[in-house]
Amino acid sequence: MSAKLLSIQVGLPREVEWRGKLVRTSIFKAPVEGRVRVDRLNLEGDGQSDLSVHGGRDKAVYAYPSEHYAYWKAELPDAVLDPGAFGENLTIEGLLEDRVCIGDQIRCGTAAFVVTQPRTPCFKLGIRFGRPDIVKRFQRSGRSGFYLAVMREGEIGAGDALELIESPGERVSVAEIARIAGDDSADPKLLRRISELPALAESWRKHFRERLGE
Repeated sequence: MSAKLLSIQVGLPREVEWRGKLVRTSIFKAPVEGRVRVDRLNLEGDGQSDLSVHGGRDKAVYAYPSEHYAYWKAELPDAVLDPGAFGENLTIEGLLEDRVCIGDQIRCGTAAFVVTQPRTPCFKLGIRFGRPDIVKRFQRSGRSGFYLAVMREGEIGAGDALELIESPGERVSVAEIARIAGDDSADPKLLRRISELPALAESWRKHFRERLGE
């Protein structure tokens, strides 16, 4: 099946009330029409609230497979699940976590991206859905989506084809990275392989090095 970009969502930081406190978040994304500029650190009209844990080169853009929405509609029948419900910038079709590997390139429109890591949600996903349990349910589901760094700036639009260029080096899928992250019994040889993936975000490489006792 050919892969394509179904929709683009952006959002700027806003303050919302959560458990009696004001929280600054950019989890709420809304679809945009037409061509959208891709800059080095985000999409035009998009912004991150806490740059210590969100955004930056390795998490410039977040992509989420549309195929997962059927699962979530069954799991959360009362939730509104429009594109962007999980805070994704790009709702895509045809590229799933078990196929896409760290270091793979994705070309779309005149822009190009590289896959850097799976998504590990913070408590703000709970704000988006109004239920804190969604964070653990999201992690357990294995439906993480993946973050992209921008290799080439350009423009993208809904309906654009997604061209996957497989990394020529060590191939470890996004799904495997997400699985190993929560597996305390993982083979040290596998942890070593993962920790040496050059395209994997440094925070993840550090995590796996620490698990190796380094």
